[in-house]
Amino acid sequence: MSLIQVMFDPKTIALIGATENKGAVGRTILDNLLRSKERKIFPVTLHANKVLGVQSYSTIAGVPEQVDLAVVATPARSVPVVVEECGKAGVEGIIIISSGFKEIGEEGTRLEREIEGIRKKYGMRIMGPNCLGFVRPPLNFNATFLRGNPPAGDIAFISQSGALGSAILDWAASAGIGFSMFASLGSMIDVDFGDMIDFLGDDPATRSILIYMEGVGNARKFMSAARAFARGKPIIILKPGRFAESAKAVYSHTGAMAGDDAAYEAAFRRAGVVRVSEISELFNAAQVLDSKRLPAGPRLAIVTSAGGPGVMATDALIHLGGELAVLSDNSMVKLNTLLPSYWSKANPVDVLGDASVDRFATALTICLGDPGVDGVLVVYVPMDSAPSTPVARAVADIARGAWKPVIATWMGAQDVAEGRRIFVDSSIPNYDTPEEAVRTYVNMCRYKRHLDQLCETPDELPAQNPSKDHLKELIKTALKEGRMLLNEGESKEFLRTYGIPTTMVQIAQDPEAAVSIAEELGYPVVIKVVSPDISHKSDVGGVVVGIDSSAALKEACEKLLERVKERAPAAAIKGVAVQKMFADIDYELILGSKIDKDFGSVILFGMGGTMAEFIKDFSLGLPPLNQTLAKMLIQDTRIYKMLQGFRGKAPADFEGLEKILVNFSNLIVDFPEIAEIDINPLAISNGKASALDARIIIDGNYDATGRPAYPHLIITPYPTKYTTPWQLLDGTEVLLRAIRPEDEPAEREMLSTLSQETLRTRFFSAIKDISHEWLVLFCNIDYDRHMAIVAEVEEKGRKSMIGVARLIMNQDMSSGELAFLVQDKYQRKHLGSKFLEVLIRIARERELEEVRAYVLTGNKAMLNIFERLGFTTQWVPGGTSEAVLKLKEHGAHL
Repeated sequence: MSLIQVMFDPKTIALIGATENKGAVGRTILDNLLRSKERKIFPVTLHANKVLGVQSYSTIAGVPEQVDLAVVATPARSVPVVVEECGKAGVEGIIIISSGFKEIGEEGTRLEREIEGIRKKYGMRIMGPNCLGFVRPPLNFNATFLRGNPPAGDIAFISQSGALGSAILDWAASAGIGFSMFASLGSMIDVDFGDMIDFLGDDPATRSILIYMEGVGNARKFMSAARAFARGKPIIILKPGRFAESAKAVYSHTGAMAGDDAAYEAAFRRAGVVRVSEISELFNAAQVLDSKRLPAGPRLAIVTSAGGPGVMATDALIHLGGELAVLSDNSMVKLNTLLPSYWSKANPVDVLGDASVDRFATALTICLGDPGVDGVLVVYVPMDSAPSTPVARAVADIARGAWKPVIATWMGAQDVAEGRRIFVDSSIPNYDTPEEAVRTYVNMCRYKRHLDQLCETPDELPAQNPSKDHLKELIKTALKEGRMLLNEGESKEFLRTYGIPTTMVQIAQDPEAAVSIAEELGYPVVIKVVSPDISHKSDVGGVVVGIDSSAALKEACEKLLERVKERAPAAAIKGVAVQKMFADIDYELILGSKIDKDFGSVILFGMGGTMAEFIKDFSLGLPPLNQTLAKMLIQDTRIYKMLQGFRGKAPADFEGLEKILVNFSNLIVDFPEIAEIDINPLAISNGKASALDARIIIDGNYDATGRPAYPHLIITPYPTKYTTPWQLLDGTEVLLRAIRPEDEPAEREMLSTLSQETLRTRFFSAIKDISHEWLVLFCNIDYDRHMAIVAEVEEKGRKSMIGVARLIMNQDMSSGELAFLVQDKYQRKHLGSKFLEVLIRIARERELEEVRAYVLTGNKAMLNIFERLGFTTQWVPGGTSEAVLKLKEHGAHL
């Protein structure tokens, strides 16, 4: 078990600061701990020999048994000494309930730093400080000072705020919502959201994970954990502060537009988690998002017995981004037969105030059978002709047999209580108001879309590995000159190097030189002021377009320089940039990046031009991007529909645009020195895109010394360092490299050619169905916690995968599990041994303590390979053997 698993299911618990004083935190915690009869509780206090009749100890060192968990409720100044004593006593985990740390200022921050240093020295895990602790109702274990235990259930709730968390917990419990775990994280000095998601992701008692988040903490760890589990368990986050913009000065459109909250939205979308805006939404979403009946799309049909609530539901649906389903002609014929002639003849389907139970049921059945409907909302108001309970029973019977989701709004109180109970018993979502129901449906749609996108296999784009040395020199030169802002020519050289179509500029020092350049380029031309002190050239009149003659160019240069000197008198003017004018612009876009304080580099795409900051039609993404993620970034903007063709204009070349975004992402990945970058406009003419203007702002404080390879990224990019040419025993050329999401078709093909014996020795059973979702988990991986190396050969110009090896790290990154398979045709050619050598090298690089593998005991050839490389093997129940290599004890024979 990992330390955090021991901490969350401890057998021995010490309470440091225990007391019998009523109302004291130490008394409430002890009362809660003592309710867990099967665990040993050790009060620690200097003031009594017994507390509440339980033997107590003056220090943690005096406790006669190994302590799994220590709960600390002593004054803040004493906590570092207490933590040191816990470390010496071998305590596995600590909850620091005490307050008085960073929330009070510098002195509290100093105490936190001291505690963190002690924690690292002893390798303990710490929750808090300034937290409530945690409670696990299914285990009857409460290590908080909450008064009373919340009911058991299958929802985990993690809160950064203790006070708000306890209030939400109380509200949820009163609503009959049960919990598998509640935890208050406080200052998150160690245990954070990433740790909690990792733990709860593997917890069989947890169905959904709810989070109240004020700040993400360790963003890299959060993203890694959320991406690992979001496909299997819904993660729903309530994050306040949507309108709190960063006060830091910015120098680009991207910097001004991409505020702090937009970066959170981008991160949540990339991880596949759902963000909600209200407390009630947290629990509404938790109760439906794990459903197997998620809607295929946003098209909702509404069946109602009252026109008003139907209109309210429609308003909410359109406002929240859903779609009112358009019923088919076939459905309309059936409804016309069912309903009186004066019905609304549209969606919402108003079954009218004299509806019978059968009319409700038939209307629902018709809507569910319509191919243009993705889900149905049934809205009921009390009526004599169709009482609540029979209608609810009929709706529940139909919903249980449907593959599309059905949600209900039963409006009223006592008259509809029994109907609501029927829905609860049938696991059918039901709500008090149409707006609540619609909001939940839209959340279901977004979650389904997130899952579908996470499972989408990207198209393979040409590999890119441009020479970067001359670009590094441009940065060095600018910094030596004291410039943070690269000029347009320098900025566009970055774009050109990374395969982004761009109009290159030439710099003229005077009007005569500008004319000479223009005559060579051909008219019409554009001129722009060149100054390291001017970021937005249009703001100071520093751009003139459509110049069609030498005389007009001379005059334009002179007037431009006069305007700029008048509007920016302190700016150093280095000349005028001249470029060929890009004719017939159909659309203007913006593509940019900035460094976010929490999530590192983020990429912005949207509507561009001089009004970009005012219109604010954009979406954010996190690098690295592949083709699928680039497509999502484009589709998440309003301008996406316009780019498909607008008022006679040609549609954009989306394949080319996606390639530009991926190449731009590669540029951002390769240059952590870039603080901000704008391409505005990225103009599209006759479908093709070209960068007309660009600016790059360098981080003058960036220093690569002692930093990891990608300090500006929270998602590890493709590890090219593992790409190695190699030869099989028979001389066949093989390329070893890390797996990519684009490899899904190649792995599917390889698996389909394997013999049943090879499949059995790898998966311990015959594999009949290889699903797309299953392969996605093996190809679209997080390189921080899962490394897969493929072997690739090329025959007659066609590449094919002949083997794959995996190293999957455990959650605390202390050990890993190895597995590999080789296509039958290429077995016994030393590829298996090579795979193991590569994986062991990666394990050592990650500083794992050990690696292990499980092999069928009858697979002697495989066991011989492991033993030759220094593994020890032992038989385990089930016909398998475990091979273990202790990496910290001795070297493998490589």
